[in-house]
Amino acid sequence: MPHPQSGRRIDCRSLGIWVLALSMAAVSVADLRAQSVCLPLPRLLTLVPAGAQKPGGQGATTVEVKVSGELLDGWEAGGEAVAPQLLFSHPGITATPILSAEGKPEKDRFLVTIAADVPPGLHDARMMTALGVSSPRVFTIGTHPEALRTAANTTPAQAFPLAPGMVCNAQATAQAADYYRLELQKGQRVVVDCAARGIESKLRPVLILADATGADLVAERRGGLLDFTAPATATYLVKLHDLSFQGGPECFYRLLTHDLPAGAPLPERQAAVAPVLTFSWPPPGLPAKPTTDEIEGADPKVAQQVTLPLDLGGRFFPAADVDSFEFEATAGEVWWIEVASERIGAPTNPAVVVQRRLPAGPDGAPGAFEDVTELADIPAPIKPSTNHYAYDGPPYEAGSADCLGRLEIKETGTHRLQIRDLFGGTRDEPLAFYRLVIRKARPDFALVCWPLHMELRNGDRAALSKPMALRSGGSVCLEVAAIRRDGFDGPIELAVTGLPEGVSATGLRIPAGATRGQILVTAAESLPRNLASIAISGRGTADGAAIERPCRLAGQCWPIRDGWSEIPFPRLLADTTLSTGGSEPAPLTLRTTGAGVSAAAPLEAVEGTAIDLPLELVKRAEVQGATFQMRVIGPGFDQIPGFEFDVAAPKPLAIDLAKLKIPPGDHAFALVTSAVTKYVPVVAGQATPPAPTDIAEILVSTPIHVRVTPAAKEATP
Repeated sequence: MPHPQSGRRIDCRSLGIWVLALSMAAVSVADLRAQSVCLPLPRLLTLVPAGAQKPGGQGATTVEVKVSGELLDGWEAGGEAVAPQLLFSHPGITATPILSAEGKPEKDRFLVTIAADVPPGLHDARMMTALGVSSPRVFTIGTHPEALRTAANTTPAQAFPLAPGMVCNAQATAQAADYYRLELQKGQRVVVDCAARGIESKLRPVLILADATGADLVAERRGGLLDFTAPATATYLVKLHDLSFQGGPECFYRLLTHDLPAGAPLPERQAAVAPVLTFSWPPPGLPAKPTTDEIEGADPKVAQQVTLPLDLGGRFFPAADVDSFEFEATAGEVWWIEVASERIGAPTNPAVVVQRRLPAGPDGAPGAFEDVTELADIPAPIKPSTNHYAYDGPPYEAGSADCLGRLEIKETGTHRLQIRDLFGGTRDEPLAFYRLVIRKARPDFALVCWPLHMELRNGDRAALSKPMALRSGGSVCLEVAAIRRDGFDGPIELAVTGLPEGVSATGLRIPAGATRGQILVTAAESLPRNLASIAISGRGTADGAAIERPCRLAGQCWPIRDGWSEIPFPRLLADTTLSTGGSEPAPLTLRTTGAGVSAAAPLEAVEGTAIDLPLELVKRAEVQGATFQMRVIGPGFDQIPGFEFDVAAPKPLAIDLAKLKIPPGDHAFALVTSAVTKYVPVVAGQATPPAPTDIAEILVSTPIHVRVTPAAKEATP
């Protein structure tokens, strides 16, 4: 696709780049608060209502949905205006635009149809726009009747009537409380469940149950779940507000009321998005439910007798609970212990101590226990930001407060395992469940990825949702994190399938023992508008058997431009969706000509020789500065020291294969640099391009493929 100003066309054989840019609201360098780590991208922010009821029988249900977001405009095709489209991750959920009085589609109102085969739970919604596919927003398919609160309900007189088993969709009112009315009989028990953060809302709900006059009876300020039994037959009020009384469209919620018998266990919470750290649970092949349960209410001084292997479910309840389990083990055995609690939604920090019973004393008394091993947190595979909002690392936490570690039995005998919540000394939390698994080694790994973090020269305080909307000639880089399980230490080959024509992916292998890799997804020039669901995976080998595992994609729930005022909230996405084309090309392309442009046509070199790699920068926008500081990523080649890249006259990159000790075989690496350029938006129907808008640093890179052949051996005289 020619640039609208220069008309220059890029060789379709060339390698693409990644361009991740920061948009600025003002051209002044002093105003750095407006920076963001990507070019302008479409983002879907709200859906009203945030869910709908699953149809009964074989029919379908429909609901009108209003959307809002950033850059959700339509585009032109063949001289005709095309309205933006609302899409869902499940094919059984479809949307059609609602027409205005003039018969034209309204870009923000849709009629959504839910088919009978759509399962209850969360499904991702996205918009297809002029710039490509937007970031997702979850849409809940429930099994209860739904209501939408539209009128103000900030006084007891305006209280919205609730009924057990009904879901009310609403948004919190700023600087006020929302009132709801319940008619209860004496002894009737209700549980009020507010879904907020779990459905990507910014609301931090406070729930208060009051009498008809508004006097508070019960309050819940932490988890959004309130359990109440009516002391008398009367009208009661539910008051709901944000912890700091924020409100508005971004503070939406779904309020569900349950009618429960006295003594019945708490109901399952409304569906919630999965935090990034949950990608490593469960291990493959683990049953949905444990085969053994903790015996609750037993004497805490007496350990529960178990046998290995073990799959046990328990609770950190009541406060300061310490659960003990005894088992017999034989010297030389090796077991792996894994605990899931935080990863299954509990606000806990598990810790495990394994002890061995010493021989009996001279008087025949049972021997004391001595510590054998301790297990604590699963370390982060990629060091995240230390405070999760001012970057010195990515704002994604792939590690966990759960436990995973090795237990080697040194001596035959009785062993005791104790498990506790490190910070549960004063916390009575009935839902603080855990799953304890002790197994023989099953070497494996789990993968998660997210758009590459980029640290700006001036310091980066933004955490933005970055949909995979590829501009023509551009690329996106995904950073891949791996959790290794049960001693797996081999390399992991990364791959992408389902890519549309004209899009290629280069997986930079995760080396043996490492926990970090990258994937570059690159779009060719002049691609048509397209949308594809792709799959990312990793492959390895353990004990001679091949292992292939999916790689989940993570994203930010909200575009946060200044992390000092708001903490980022990332989550795992339901699927991985990629768009190509769009109305704008990439502003910069770094490329090498000839061989090396793809895995099918790599740059060939002989083992132990030196090669020169010619580089070129294609500019479709104004670039600030005469040089870039270039670095190299990729196994083996990352030993190449950083170098200055001359924008006007790039010099070839010298690669000494002997010095790098690159063995024969196929290899991939990438060059990465940051630049400062200006962004020129393309406006549909506007013949004259608008004035450039300043943007800060952008990330520019290109994947390179090298095939190293063995050196010829000298003939023996």
